[in-house]
Amino acid sequence: MRLLWRTRSNPVAWWWALLVLVSGANIGLWFALYRQFHLQETGSPAGTADTQIMLFLCAAYVFGCAFRSVLPRADVQRICLFDTWLSSVVIGRSVATVAEVSFAAQWALVLHYLGGTAGVDTTVNIAWVVVPLIVVAQCCSWYGVLTTNYLANAIENSIWAVAFLLVGVGICRLLPEFEGLVRLTLLVAIVGIASYLAFLITIDVPMYLSRWQNGLADGGRGLSPLEGLHDAATRWIVTHDLAHWREEIAWMSLYFTGAVWASLALCLIYLLSDHIPQYRTEPSAQAPSFMSGHHATVETPDLLRNSAYRSRA
Repeated sequence: MRLLWRTRSNPVAWWWALLVLVSGANIGLWFALYRQFHLQETGSPAGTADTQIMLFLCAAYVFGCAFRSVLPRADVQRICLFDTWLSSVVIGRSVATVAEVSFAAQWALVLHYLGGTAGVDTTVNIAWVVVPLIVVAQCCSWYGVLTTNYLANAIENSIWAVAFLLVGVGICRLLPEFEGLVRLTLLVAIVGIASYLAFLITIDVPMYLSRWQNGLADGGRGLSPLEGLHDAATRWIVTHDLAHWREEIAWMSLYFTGAVWASLALCLIYLLSDHIPQYRTEPSAQAPSFMSGHHATVETPDLLRNSAYRSRA
């Protein structure tokens, strides 16, 4: 394998080196989480089994993104950096599918726990629809990759936008229910989701729509799913040309850094869930106690005086 392209003058080399460096650090962070929460007793309300599931889901995303960082590829274009069977689009897309569904499941678990702790049905209901939406998005992604139809990729990313818009709504609904560090964490999550949605709406989805329209203008013929499966499994084009990677660098960089950090943060939040109830907002002292199953009766001074008069009489 030629190493000449890895020179200081090639920005693609610097980009790839950064991805590899960050991926190594992310794997180290995951092992730190794993070690920390297996050296101590697990007192989480979610239970040991759920904690193991969260660690597994986080590992699927962290290690999946690390694999795709070391061997980056652009699926529809069939381009990659290294000439190896591991650069097959079918392998890369399969790894991405497992990782992305796992990431969605992390969000669902955290939302379900926080919504249940706060008694917020809206957040709990949203938690149930996140994973099904992302599964549909994965189907669109596979269709786009196999047929080389960018419209399917635009639909896929639009579904991601809908899913995280709902996640944002669920988190906003939790804000009045928590205070202190938990509320600050929720605010940071809202800012991150808003930034992600802005990226999807202004850059990512328009990019795929533009590619789809250009393909129609050029009269390009897409592949059938079966043709595309064979093509994606057997054909990959090695290129180190910045022109080929320019549009991929933005979303891949955000995907393999910020999104992975979000996955690690979700894992940490879930593993610390036994501390979250102490940040619940205290109910107002003047509020009726209907949440405890009965109504409080507050008498006015006049009623109290009348009652006292009747007792003397």
